[in-house]
Amino acid sequence: MSRPAAGRRRRVTVEARAKLNLGLAVGPRRPDGFHELVTVFQSVSLADTLVAEWRPRGFTLRVRHEDAAIRGRLPRAARAAVPGGRANLVLRAAALAREALGLEGGAAFTLIKRIPAEAGLGGGSADAAAALAAVPALHGRRLSRARRLELALQLGSDVPFAATGGTALGEGRGERLTRLTLRAPFRAVIAMPSWRVRTAEAFRRHASARNRLTPWEHHRRFARTVGRQRVAALSLIRLGNRFEQLLGRHRRDLDSLRARLRTAGLVEPHLTGSGSAVFGIVPAGVSVREVVERFSGSEPLYAVRSVGRALRLRVHASSTGPGKGSR
Repeated sequence: MSRPAAGRRRRVTVEARAKLNLGLAVGPRRPDGFHELVTVFQSVSLADTLVAEWRPRGFTLRVRHEDAAIRGRLPRAARAAVPGGRANLVLRAAALAREALGLEGGAAFTLIKRIPAEAGLGGGSADAAAALAAVPALHGRRLSRARRLELALQLGSDVPFAATGGTALGEGRGERLTRLTLRAPFRAVIAMPSWRVRTAEAFRRHASARNRLTPWEHHRRFARTVGRQRVAALSLIRLGNRFEQLLGRHRRDLDSLRARLRTAGLVEPHLTGSGSAVFGIVPAGVSVREVVERFSGSEPLYAVRSVGRALRLRVHASSTGPGKGSR
């Protein structure tokens, strides 16, 4: 049986943060079947935790849910949307990282889920990025930035941003990232409706919609200039989210939720990603508690703030007692 070499770490913990899309435009379909995008990604404080412990062979995954809502609870069906076993991106990412570095041995993963699934918050992408960081760290190794982003893109269009984080302009499939600087940090409240949006269906509706490329040209011009200045979150959010126009029977549900969030005191509530989570900015001088007390509805609410990076990694150097470190 193989044992950890001296440079290996027995246990690694990674905090993997959710993202918001501060404006999102969808363009034409590419030859590879994906659509062109222009969006601004923003990491926020809501996070999953991935714990990895070295094992001599194989990868295993256990998923545990923790409720991070400040009001309301996600239904059980929403928790069931998180895949276990080989369908989970954590295990796929772990295998890619091990192969890329020629590592031996495996890991037992425990994933503590707080980011709602199928919500446009990038929870699955965040978990995959966490595994790409955790597996090398177990062996005292690191992937180069270029190799890490290459592997991330194999796992999903949002995973490259989930591996870097902060504030970034995303183009192409979302993988071409230009780092941006927020003019000021912000607080937001996220509402999780009971209805869900299938991403593939949202893109199909975009492809068949009339005048689908008119707003796209505006956003392409915006993308040429946005990286030259410090950006304000509200200005970006006001550009809108293309997927809000493609909700079909859920459009009235969205309009109702946005109206209730505005009445509660939030500014510019919009979908993130293809949905269904809706977020709004908490104005200066207004407390989150005030917003929650004024909100009329049963949707679970999450309080978040903008943060400057996507991952926070801690290594525990021995199995007898967690020696703490961070990267």
